[in-house]
Amino acid sequence: MRTAMETQPQQAAELPTSPCSVVWSRGHAYVLEGFRARWVGRDDRGRPCSLTGAEMERRGWTLTKSA
Repeated sequence: MRTAMETQPQQAAELPTSPCSVVWSRGHAYVLEGFRARWVGRDDRGRPCSLTGAEMERRGWTLTKSA
């Protein structure tokens, strides 16, 4: 029998810090801009948006796209 911890996707402890790293949040991909330390992607309406590392932590993120 699996526990709740085993069925949840595992998230890395810290956001990646390498430029051009990709993470997923709320179904959208975000790429780390190296020179600005901002995560850039698109919102639900397709508009460009940028987030700080703290904002990305609050939203939740994974290294793989969730189903």
